[in-house]
Amino acid sequence: MELDPFALVSAVFIVVLAAFVGYEVVSKVPTMLHTPLMSGANAVHGVIIVGAMLVAATADTSIGIVLAFLAVILGTINVVGGFVVTDRMLEMFKKRPDETS
Repeated sequence: MELDPFALVSAVFIVVLAAFVGYEVVSKVPTMLHTPLMSGANAVHGVIIVGAMLVAATADTSIGIVLAFLAVILGTINVVGGFVVTDRMLEMFKKRPDETS
């Protein structure tokens, strides 16, 4: 299998462009909305896990399988982290037993 240099340069360009756009979008979010927005975005990351599983199922080379497995692991960590942050954020709004209304 031959590696197409144009495809590699295009893929790297898309990743770099996505990183810059992502940074600009997230940096413009007000501080009050940052935690809920990021926890929700991390939970949506489950779509990446499904895509990585599909790539792993169709991978022909060992490097493809390893990269897909790594993507599944990192995506899972991101999803779990999103739910943990959301849970901690919602914990702040619960009444404590010693509080009276």
